[in-house]
Amino acid sequence: MVAIFTDRNDAGRRLAELLLASGDYPAANTIVLGLPRGGVPVARCVADALGAPLDVLAVRKLGSPRNPEFAVGAIGESGVRVVDEDSVRLMGLRATELAAVEQREGAELARRLARYRSGRTRIDLTGKKVIVVDDGVATGATATVACRVARALGAAAVTLAVPVAPADWESRLSGEADTLIAVAAPRDFWAVGQFYRRF
Repeated sequence: MVAIFTDRNDAGRRLAELLLASGDYPAANTIVLGLPRGGVPVARCVADALGAPLDVLAVRKLGSPRNPEFAVGAIGESGVRVVDEDSVRLMGLRATELAAVEQREGAELARRLARYRSGRTRIDLTGKKVIVVDDGVATGATATVACRVARALGAAAVTLAVPVAPADWESRLSGEADTLIAVAAPRDFWAVGQFYRRF
């Protein structure tokens, strides 16, 4: 498939158009959360267009040691953890291997939070409409954790908004967010990067 977006800024502008058109996100009651790294520039465009505050929501994919791009789960702030036991079995992972991946990714999660927040406190999500933004959804593990973290931090409603996702993403993630929004959900999806000219 041909690239749909020039870069993450283009993707963010196009995603923002969809969100603005809905009229459901008043700036006074909406917080935009970008997932580092790729989701942050997309989220900045969305926050700017909506006039809403922007913060980061750090989550880390738990990749298989044998194939790091293959997510077997994800972890996030507030101790939220999702592990796909079917994927763990499929990859033949032992508990010690998964624990080692989780420990490494937990350290990276803490490092990124410190870097992206630079000593600032997290924006309070209590009672707010929260838009979780990434540059795309692949397996959905990271998105699932992000939505659960937002709820754990008090969000009244969670929207998962991405430029691109697989065609079946709604059936996989409908229970995690109140609203799912994607610019495109093509059938011939194999990786988020394939839909960007510059990724």
